[in-house]
Amino acid sequence: MGYTKINECVIAKDLYYAVEDNTWVRVHDDGTVYIGMTDIAQSLAGPILHAKAKPVGKARKKGRPIATVESGKWVGPIKTPISGEIVEVNEELAADVQLLNKSPYNKGWVVRMQPDNLEEELKDMVTGDEAVLKYKEKIERDGIEACAHIEGTDSYEEE
Repeated sequence: MGYTKINECVIAKDLYYAVEDNTWVRVHDDGTVYIGMTDIAQSLAGPILHAKAKPVGKARKKGRPIATVESGKWVGPIKTPISGEIVEVNEELAADVQLLNKSPYNKGWVVRMQPDNLEEELKDMVTGDEAVLKYKEKIERDGIEACAHIEGTDSYEEE
């Protein structure tokens, strides 16, 4: 798994990204997907205080919230970049909500979904070097100085 850093913001190159919503998708062999928020999103939010995911069995259309996240400086939705049904909620987040900060691409996933139209919706997302380029543009456009990380954050090696 390759990682690139832009202003200390980590971009995992094996994920699919909805850049404007700062969300990612990891496709699994069984056809399900994990969805989470990016390193940039966790940095902009600051230390996460609370996260509440929609329940298992809930159908969500692309662009609709799959969870609400609250930090000291922000409350808002995590929007799904994929339509489908939530089949699992990350129960570890209930015990340690700061996994969203510490491990946004690994332990900090939010929900697992059974997608309705995965191949078509992945066409609207970016991955690999294209994701790095789009995030570089976004970071420059939005004036993001550098991503901040809290103690205990996963270590990512630059390529």
